[in-house]
Amino acid sequence: MNNDSQLTPFRIDISQAAVDDLKDRLERTRWAATVPGRDDRTDFSRGIPQPYLRELAELWRDSFDWRAQETALNAFPQLLTTVDEQTFHVVHVASSNPDATPLLLCHGWPGSFVEYRRLMPLLADEFHVVIPSPPGFGFSTPLSSAGWEIGRTAEAYAEIMTRLGYDRFVAHGTDTGSGIVAQLANTHPERVIGMHLACEQRLLGLVGVIFPAPDDLSAQEESELATMRAEAASDRGYLEMQNHKPDTIGAALTDSPVGQLAWIAEKFKARGDRHATPSDSVDLDDLLTNVSLYWFTRSGESSAQFYYEATHSGMPPAMGAAVAAGWAVFDAHPLVRRAMDPQRSIGHWTEFAEGGHFPALEEPDLLAQDIRDFVHSIR
Repeated sequence: MNNDSQLTPFRIDISQAAVDDLKDRLERTRWAATVPGRDDRTDFSRGIPQPYLRELAELWRDSFDWRAQETALNAFPQLLTTVDEQTFHVVHVASSNPDATPLLLCHGWPGSFVEYRRLMPLLADEFHVVIPSPPGFGFSTPLSSAGWEIGRTAEAYAEIMTRLGYDRFVAHGTDTGSGIVAQLANTHPERVIGMHLACEQRLLGLVGVIFPAPDDLSAQEESELATMRAEAASDRGYLEMQNHKPDTIGAALTDSPVGQLAWIAEKFKARGDRHATPSDSVDLDDLLTNVSLYWFTRSGESSAQFYYEATHSGMPPAMGAAVAAGWAVFDAHPLVRRAMDPQRSIGHWTEFAEGGHFPALEEPDLLAQDIRDFVHSIR
């Protein structure tokens, strides 16, 4: 695996031609004829409503300042390194505190290292923060080969931490990043001091589908889970495409910026604060910077391949491990612990009424404090 251990400093520098091309494509968007009566910008029942999407596209074209965001992102030290012939982009913010704990932050889709931009400054006093982009995401492109799934990615992350000089570390994850963290903890328990996962109540839609349901659920609990599974199933179109036909959707995401915008922004509604539009749940600059990163790196298609590889790897989901574990549940529901920790074996469990699937953007102060509390508890 350690075929090229060089760590090369990196700065984001998107060409002006690429920025101009984006604005030109947005200007020439060919919009669909809307269904009569579908003029409510808050009605996401059939996906992202066109009135709201038009607002976002116009902001992206006319008001969003990519250069300002590029400068802000370049304030975080970054590097490239090659593991198993795959280029990895890594944000590495070393703390000035000599006793700081290495902390690996792992994101999933449709996130990026941008997801942690507000969290990093809150952790700098206690942690050396490391954020790799998974294969096919952001600047961890292009894909070097097929077969980059959760297990292989976890091994690459372990190698990256070794190259940075961190023998032992804490790992935090959300979404598929949680799977990477759990895999790391299972395969390298001697290195992972503790794993901290963040989720929201929508995880219950996967109980009885991916994760086993407890045997002793009451009739009312069974009914609640069935409702949540039905809601999750109605939101699973993107998942089936990325699990099985990433090449097909990838063509649209790579050629149409509005297509890429719709594909991601709709998930910030479906997974973020349930009572808000994406722009109410997260800062618009954060949302559009994240979408821009997917657009400029053409990673809409290659990030979808990660889902295909995970689905076809045959590897079962891993959420537990023989290391200290902490969970932060946002938009909490009591059934989450009943389903995911039926034996009450997880030592650190925190529930928040606020937030959703993107807590590092939605509630960075709460998440930072919970990570800090978890690490203090296992010291």
